[in-house]
Amino acid sequence: MQRIILIGDPVAHSRSPRMQNAALQHLGIAARYEAVRTTAAELPARVAALRDPEYLGANVTLPHKQAVIPLLDRLEEQAALIGAVNTIYKDADALVGANTDAPALLADLADAGVELAGRSVVILGASGAARAAAFALAEAGVSSLVIANRTVERAEELLADLLIGITDEQGLTASGEPPPTLIALDLRDPDLREHLAACDLLINATALGWRDGETPLPDPPVGPHTLVYDMVYRPTRLLREAAARGAATRDGLGMLLHQGALAFTRWTGRPAPLAVMRAALQEMG
Repeated sequence: MQRIILIGDPVAHSRSPRMQNAALQHLGIAARYEAVRTTAAELPARVAALRDPEYLGANVTLPHKQAVIPLLDRLEEQAALIGAVNTIYKDADALVGANTDAPALLADLADAGVELAGRSVVILGASGAARAAAFALAEAGVSSLVIANRTVERAEELLADLLIGITDEQGLTASGEPPPTLIALDLRDPDLREHLAACDLLINATALGWRDGETPLPDPPVGPHTLVYDMVYRPTRLLREAAARGAATRDGLGMLLHQGALAFTRWTGRPAPLAVMRAALQEMG
């Protein structure tokens, strides 16, 4: 039996094993998906082990989505542009890095009927997941994008990479339009609340929310015009407090489903059984 693993720290909370194993079993593929806690020190050896024939590939989660890149043979174009990898698959003897987070976020927002063109967005965090979200949303035509992070230098670096990645020599995007307005802020900056009050979409791309009572943004100043999207795929304090202010809310379960389906096809060469995967996630509550 072959193996697919989830590489991250922590990983015990992940619903990916249940979802992916349901898909593998449904299609009769002799493989098993498992979460393997991997520290930064263990990362090089863990990735090197993927070259063994028993492995089909891996998912990568916090905090390794950027650190894993030098350990791979090559990247898909979008992963190279974003600078973050969440999926590793094999092409002959090569380990290839992909980013399925970006298209998965767009797919889930489309499922929710969200129109992105011309919208104002605030992203909390500057991790690999935040990078994927920023690139996806900028290419979808949002009008403004604020990255708020505890270390503002990381937010500034993300936006600098984004600007280089999405614009040509004339400073225009692929659609011939100017890029969105880009702003980097410290999460503690008083100006952030003004942007939050006006934004159409607020995304939490941090891991704050996995523990009960934990939040990256206490009492968010949002309103009925805002969709608050938490990549954490469980009810969180951020979503509860946003809902209390009248905002629409959505957790990250749909994004998990779509990114997992895209990864599944890369590992197996088979279309992902989306309904089976969705049902497995829903069974977990």
